[in-house]
Formats: sequence, C-alpha cells, structure tokens
Amino acid sequence: MLALITPTARLHASWAEAYDEWPADAQQDGAGLRLAPDGGLDRPDAFAAWVERLRGQGDATVPAAPGRVHATYWWIVDGDTCLGAAELRHSLDDFLLDAGGHIGYSVRPSARRRGVATWVLGGLLIRARDLGLDRVLVTCDEDNSGSARTVERNGGVLEDVRTTAFGTKRRYWITPPPVTPALPVMGPGGISSNELREWGRSQGFAVPDRGRLPSELLRAWERATEEAGERAE
Repeated sequence: MLALITPTARLHASWAEAYDEWPADAQQDGAGLRLAPDGGLDRPDAFAAWVERLRGQGDATVPAAPGRVHATYWWIVDGDTCLGAAELRHSLDDFLLDAGGHIGYSVRPSARRRGVATWVLGGLLIRARDLGLDRVLVTCDEDNSGSARTVERNGGVLEDVRTTAFGTKRRYWITPPPVTPALPVMGPGGISSNELREWGRSQGFAVPDRGRLPSELLRAWERATEEAGERAE
C-alpha cells in the first residue's frame, strides 16, 4: 500500500536499490541529495546522518541555512519498498518563486505509469493545507507532458511558461483541498467503512472503493484516536 513516510535509516537497502535505477546525472526532485555528505551514502553511518539531516529541515524553530527555506521530506513507499521521494517547502524565496515551487517529487523509473505521481502530489497538497498554505506553486519542464498532466489532474492552473536558470518551466498554482474530515469516532453502532474510507483518503492513503480496509489505515486511525484521547485528558 502506498504511503508517505518520514525518511528512516531502516530502509537503507531499499532506498539504495531505488537510487541505482537512476542515471548517474539524473535530477531526483525532492530527494534532498544536495544535503548528502561528501563520499556518498553507501556507508550506513553516512546514510543515517543524512536521514537525520533531512528530518531536521522542517524544524521551524531552527533557522534555515543560508540560501534555503524550511522543507519537510518524505519517502514514497509501498510497504518496505522505496518508490521515490518528495519535498514540501514551507515558503518561497525568489528562486523558488521563479523556477522551483513549493513541491518537488520523483518516482523511481520502475514504479512509473502506475499513478504514483498523481497520488503523491495529492497527498502533498493535503500536507500543504495542514501547514497553512492556501496556494501552492508547482513547476515542471515545458516539454514534460506527463508531469504537466499530473499537476493538472490535481487542479493546477497554469500561470505562465518562462525561461529560468533551470530551463523553460511551466508554472502552476494549486489550491489545496478542503479541511480534513473529522476523525471518525466509535459510537454505539461502531464506525462505518465509508467514514473510514473518507478519512483515510483525506490522510493520503490509497483506499479502494470496495473490499477490506487496508490494515495500515486501521492502524493509523487507532493511533490518531489514541492521540486525540491523550490531548483531551
């Protein structure tokens, strides 16, 4: 089942398999590879240090490094298999406004053409809304028709096509989806599967219309319910 997770050193081997599918000079948007230490990420200690650095980029209590903005990183996974990476920038500087946008993501070559990118962008828009962003800028190369379709399927409205330091870019603005439905609460008759499906989709889970509810969704609802109860105490 698809999910966006916080980077973890536990998935080093799977991340490396995904990384090896890319050409050596490929741009992996949203992966945060510019934050990697010199000498590569094949060593477990270097990889773990990089993961911790990625996790710290979204901490707004710590000033962002010069030339950077706060950003939250996720890995795209199916179970314990890494399919790619994603980044949500909390704000825009002049460069990001011109060419980069709020969102970056990349899907490993073997996982493409399966709807993963569309699902990822939808999940990032939910997280952008929860961060308080009322408009999100997403860019793609002018000749990347696949990425353009992904953005447009998620509500992207083209502002312009412009020449930037990184080539000619299509620049789209997207309004994030409405507020997350309330957390379903156990009542005398229990919880309906439709309520859980709606809530799960609002949290970024890929939930089928019929059949058994994914165990990951049930665990997420249980954790959210426990956390809500703790906050109420």
